[in-house]
Amino acid sequence: MVRHILNLAATEWLDEHGLTWLQVAPKIKLLPEPDQRSPYPLSWEEQERLFRELPVHLARMALFLVNTGCREQVAAGLRWDWEVSVPEMGVSVFLVPANTPGVKNKRDLLVVLNRTARAVVDVCRGIHPEWVFTYQGHRILRVNNTAWKGARARAAETLEEETGRPAPDGYRRVRVHDLKHTFGRRLRAAGVSFEDRQDLLGHKSGRITTHYSAAEVGSLIAAAERVCGDESRKSPALVLLKSAVSL
Repeated sequence: MVRHILNLAATEWLDEHGLTWLQVAPKIKLLPEPDQRSPYPLSWEEQERLFRELPVHLARMALFLVNTGCREQVAAGLRWDWEVSVPEMGVSVFLVPANTPGVKNKRDLLVVLNRTARAVVDVCRGIHPEWVFTYQGHRILRVNNTAWKGARARAAETLEEETGRPAPDGYRRVRVHDLKHTFGRRLRAAGVSFEDRQDLLGHKSGRITTHYSAAEVGSLIAAAERVCGDESRKSPALVLLKSAVSL
């Protein structure tokens, strides 16, 4: 954050004389973070166990996240007026403005819906006139709250009771952002191309990602469909390998 502010002061912010506040932004080297936790993509069984412990409104949102790869902030701010119909496909997508919290790369974000994500959206339709994900008439601001933390603790305890072995530390401390990693891992396991994975996950690429043709949208929907429901479980490649340390 400090580096970003200094760069703005050296490049964009001007004083009353039209000069930048700094001539050159000082270089700040980031310290290594050897204790940073690795991503923890969920297996289907882990996902089912965790989502079963969540309250309904959070379970819906989590199911949407794990089937779209959206960031938590994007789903929390998802609005109905961002929904765009694709008549050629008989479906809709969401086009999230670039200035929305959670959207990276300063580009509008195309959110493609597979059938599971569409089912979640349809369940939420008509509940609130503005926001997609709400609870008791108010927008859900975040998934990572006390209910999420309690659910993951109960899910880990259930896992230990059912298997007779300790739950992996990554599962006991699973983060909302791990749902995005889960989506990405499942796309790769299903053989989805690197380019399509970039687009579905909202990663920066050399393509203009908000000007798709109907055929391109259809191709992305087909890719996302490969990781929803029971069909994706048939893939023998979907074996989420955990390191010996995490086990």
